[in-house]
Amino acid sequence: MKDLTFSTLIAVFEEIFGRGLFWAMVIIAAVVTLGYLYVLIRDRAVSWRKFLWAQLSMPVGAVLAVWFVMAMTHSAPSDIGGAVDLIVFLGVAVMGAIGMAILVYTLESLVKPPKANRES
Repeated sequence: MKDLTFSTLIAVFEEIFGRGLFWAMVIIAAVVTLGYLYVLIRDRAVSWRKFLWAQLSMPVGAVLAVWFVMAMTHSAPSDIGGAVDLIVFLGVAVMGAIGMAILVYTLESLVKPPKANRES
């Protein structure tokens, strides 16, 4: 592999996860991101209580993301061979943690919207 292009990355991810699962994950990520943007625009402020719960969920997201990738690649912790593997798994953990925080904040905000301050 001489060149690392966007289409090459998509092909690699489709090979790892399978075409259907990969594109389902992309669609789910897009829907959650749009929901998060909707909540931020709708509320016009960050709820620090919801933000705290989202932050507390981050370790769970990190562990689940690493476990998911290891399950899909049929790997075990003993298969980590070097610094590059460790960097990849740390990146997967960070992305899983951030994704879980966004998901938790979005779901909390959609289920329990803020009380409206109406001056009538």
